[in-house]
Amino acid sequence: MTQPGDPPPAASALTLGERVAEQLRRKITQGEFAPGQRLSEQALSDDLAISRNTLREVFRVLTKDGLLRHVPNRGVFVAVPSIASIIDIYRVRRLIECQALAQAYPRHPAKKRMREAFEEALRYRAAEDWPGVGTANMAFHMAVVELADSERLNLLFAQVLAELRLAFGMLQDAEFLHAPFVDRNLAILELAEAGQFDRAAAMLGDYLIHSERLVLAVYARRMADGSIGDL
Repeated sequence: MTQPGDPPPAASALTLGERVAEQLRRKITQGEFAPGQRLSEQALSDDLAISRNTLREVFRVLTKDGLLRHVPNRGVFVAVPSIASIIDIYRVRRLIECQALAQAYPRHPAKKRMREAFEEALRYRAAEDWPGVGTANMAFHMAVVELADSERLNLLFAQVLAELRLAFGMLQDAEFLHAPFVDRNLAILELAEAGQFDRAAAMLGDYLIHSERLVLAVYARRMADGSIGDL
């Protein structure tokens, strides 16, 4: 099953640096790096079996994408999203996801990937693996975007999901964040499987508004108590 941040089908044509950048985006999306975490150049170059020069180029690309932050004399850190960036992420999500769902081809194979991602979320929920539920939920939304049949949108949305995972990582309560949305994904999925794409898109729009409010409320509280700050 396609995971959010997975390399596109043409990945074999990418340069080494581009492949490593995709790999690190995927690691961020899957929650392997924490917001604000300092990245060791030596450890990562050894782990990825690449030169430090190649890794520095990857760092430059991901910094430009907003996923990393370079602090002079201190090193490279995983970015800490701002409230403004979270608002923008959700604006982009509503524009892309809702439109993709509303205009979906009834027999599009991405509906099967939506079902697979939902069932994976159920397995993680049964095991009380809430970060796993979050990763499965992101795969569900990646499959929604795949309904649009646009590789450009897929690539853009993979980056959006990586930024979103950074925001989620700041909240430190994966169950609170992800548990309410598993059943809501099912409701959207069932409408899509029944061919009721307009209703599914409207439900998804409400879902994203609720998710945004939840994330912003928790984020604002953590900023107020000093739990979130600049590097």
